[in-house]
Amino acid sequence: LFVFLIFLMPLIKLVPLCVLAAILIVVSYNMFNVKAMFAYRKAPKSDFAVIIITFVLTVCFDLVVDIEVGMMMAAFLFLNRMANVTDVRKWMDYDEAYDEESDAESIHHMKLPKKTVVYEITGPMFFGAVDKFVDVVAESKKSNYVMILRMRSVPALDSTAYKTLAQIHSQCQKSGMQLILSHVNEQPIQVMKKEGLYEAIGEEFFVANIGAALELAEKLVSERVNKKSEA
Repeated sequence: LFVFLIFLMPLIKLVPLCVLAAILIVVSYNMFNVKAMFAYRKAPKSDFAVIIITFVLTVCFDLVVDIEVGMMMAAFLFLNRMANVTDVRKWMDYDEAYDEESDAESIHHMKLPKKTVVYEITGPMFFGAVDKFVDVVAESKKSNYVMILRMRSVPALDSTAYKTLAQIHSQCQKSGMQLILSHVNEQPIQVMKKEGLYEAIGEEFFVANIGAALELAEKLVSERVNKKSEA
């Protein structure tokens, strides 16, 4: 349609209005699919509400208003759902309902070194979920020796969440805590490399899995303890 409007308007104006009317009738019929409308009753209430509102706007106003409002509502619902999916949990906070049998790398199978705190992040790290990292930022100001962020379930990282991650690293440095990142996926690690956080943290502190992260943490804690005892 865009190409036709830009380059072929002299030809389009030659199309009889009765032909355009017929096309509009077919399009309108396809848009108003009663069977599909009723099928959406089983969808989440928010989705069904978007369908009803956009339908009313199309009838009462026009398709342009319908598309604008529908897109904004759909975008808001998507962001809200992504924010709800994202979760940040401290390992010691896992309850009995956690299915450790399905996760061979569960905390229940491993020994957590002293002066080490582990957070598991699930879901995309983006601006709609940064409020969930408040506890991690607060923890980075405490007197632990090591903080591990387990990121195996983080598919994406945006600029706002990156700034939060950079803030966590900065606070860890100020409090003398080493930050270790476990199982970082391709997109987040590319963002960190591009923005310089990868080099700032250090390649050796990006490890493949939580087991390697805990081994490294135990080594770092042991070194810190030995230095203190020697002093």
